[in-house]
Amino acid sequence: MFIQTETTSNPAAMRFLPGQPVLPAGTANFADRESSARSPLAQRLFDIEGVTGVYLDPEAIVVHKEDDRDWQLLRPVILGAIMDHYMSGAPVIAGNGGNDMPDALPADFDEDNETTGKIKELIETRIRPVAVQDGGDVIYKGFKDGIVYLEMLGPGFALRGGIENMLRHYVPEIARVSDYRDAIPKPGLETPEGRAVRQLLEERINPAVAGHGGHIALVDVKDDTVYIRLEGGCQGCGMANVTLKQGIEVEIKREIPKITAVLDVTDHAGGANPYYQPGKGGMSAY
Repeated sequence: MFIQTETTSNPAAMRFLPGQPVLPAGTANFADRESSARSPLAQRLFDIEGVTGVYLDPEAIVVHKEDDRDWQLLRPVILGAIMDHYMSGAPVIAGNGGNDMPDALPADFDEDNETTGKIKELIETRIRPVAVQDGGDVIYKGFKDGIVYLEMLGPGFALRGGIENMLRHYVPEIARVSDYRDAIPKPGLETPEGRAVRQLLEERINPAVAGHGGHIALVDVKDDTVYIRLEGGCQGCGMANVTLKQGIEVEIKREIPKITAVLDVTDHAGGANPYYQPGKGGMSAY
């Protein structure tokens, strides 16, 4: 098995191409080991000291590392782990894709007309190549009522402002760009637990993190699990895990006893302006 490697414009990310399909379709992004529970390949990579993120697409495995790690030392270990995975015969993604979160917009969110054709062409020819080169990705998901819904992965998040400006320049019908997950129906948000978590975030938690330029978005509530996304100064913050485990999670569990788990679905690799740079130390933002 011959695995090719490609550098990216992001010095902390490298693409590994195993010469055979990684995913049959779509993408998968894992910001930490906990989120990669259903990907044997990602789990194997997170076992390597210094690996901070794993992104998968149909043909490549993008690995993110700690800034102070040397690719000359890390690359051979990663190559060995990828080869061991494929030799083991284990799936890249087990079950339904490694994520219990909804992944598809309603069918009417993709208006099949000349406008969507222009949007898709711009994304594929001008926007996506830049994101991929940086070790991320930008994927078209839908267009409705002037809003373009995208999946932005890794450094793709940092391009959001530029993406919106470019699309609006070439397609005047566009009002703004939005993360596709915000438009997916989430019945859990209207449950008693969902409303209680939202109230707690709005009245107590978000005012606390706002001083550091952060914001905590409630993504969904399913059974006894809360899914949140850290935004603004919290995205990519070196103290994000402390903020989550010692602040947000404690508060949510104390106020809503039925909740037993709080999961962070943030793509921290895409943080454009974190309050504390990863690895720089500091204190919790909460």
